[in-house]
Amino acid sequence: MPTIIEKIFQQHSKDDVKPGNTIWLDVDLRTARDFAGAQVVKNLLENYDGNYIDDASKTFFTFDCNAPANTIGYANNQQICRKFARENGIKVFDVNRGIGSHVVMEEGLAYPGVTAVGTDSHFNILGAIGAFGQGMGDVDIAFVFKTGRTWFEVPPTVKVNFLGMPDARWSAKDLALLCVKELKGKVLGKAIEFYGEIVDKLSLAGRITLASMVTEMGCIIGFIPPNKEVIKFCRERSGKEIEAIAADKDAYYEAEIDIDVSNLQPLIALPGSPANVKRVADLPSIEVNSVFIGSCTNGREEDMEAAYNVVKGRKIAENVMAKVVPATREVWNYMLEEGIIKAMFDAGMIISHAACGGCASGQLGMTGKGEVQVSTSNRNFRGKQGDGDTYLASPETAAASAVAGYITEVDDL
Repeated sequence: MPTIIEKIFQQHSKDDVKPGNTIWLDVDLRTARDFAGAQVVKNLLENYDGNYIDDASKTFFTFDCNAPANTIGYANNQQICRKFARENGIKVFDVNRGIGSHVVMEEGLAYPGVTAVGTDSHFNILGAIGAFGQGMGDVDIAFVFKTGRTWFEVPPTVKVNFLGMPDARWSAKDLALLCVKELKGKVLGKAIEFYGEIVDKLSLAGRITLASMVTEMGCIIGFIPPNKEVIKFCRERSGKEIEAIAADKDAYYEAEIDIDVSNLQPLIALPGSPANVKRVADLPSIEVNSVFIGSCTNGREEDMEAAYNVVKGRKIAENVMAKVVPATREVWNYMLEEGIIKAMFDAGMIISHAACGGCASGQLGMTGKGEVQVSTSNRNFRGKQGDGDTYLASPETAAASAVAGYITEVDDL
């Protein structure tokens, strides 16, 4: 009996959907961001003779990686996309809107059962709401823009069961880091379904955090079966009567993996690999120079509130430069209305516009050689966020470290 990905694929393909089979997949939502978006346009113009877009109502550009553009190259690439969009009736979510994968959820374009592609390696974040999302290269995306479909090899599915519930303080980021540590190398090229009491308790923001790091686990996508909160959100945003897609009770899984979360505590990934995960409490006193709170992993309202609750009424350490980047304009407005921006400003933090921010090299707030950073993003490979050493942690741990001036958890402030 079918798993979640197999059910979604079967609804979007006339081929035999079985693990290992290559199928033609109809794609509901087609996007390109400012990173590689101009290359998508170039591929379309060079390889197709007019009629470049299968369905403009399903096709979008999202500018988030370098927004607003801070180099001439990015500015030119964005303008190429804008011009092409105007000529072909395509909507652009421009540099003022924020991270594209979040925007399509806010706009009700992505919801349970939808198939979506984009030029974003973390577009599988849509598994947070029970949709299929996938990042692809510019040639593949151009083909989808033109035809409305793509070929895809159906991956096997692994079922991950979380056992127990933690007694100590924990966050969705801690759960995600634990998964990267436990699953890295075991789920390469597979789909995952997450189950357990701890998943049931995750808010939409928490689900986004967990789903945003399945790429670092080596997965194609990770599905979190939608709860009532997620269904309510998607119905309100899309204006559609949406139902969740669930795996059959007797669905076949290639493997089942149990992960005990009863002892889950604040975790941190050491520089060089998101899988090099330790307990924050086990680290020696490591001086911090920089903190980044944001990215598609931890840029929602809940993440900003978590950091706010740590820094309100406090000051960050003098030697720390703390940067905060909300995921979308909607999140930024929430922070404005709730007084979060004022509290963070008073604490000494820098609050920027909505975008990917300091997640990728060349963006806001890169680190220099020898600089130590605590970041809430999803990758800490050398050079990803500058030339310094980046540790990955939750917004709570990042904010606590900014206040203390060294890596620490909230309970030790």
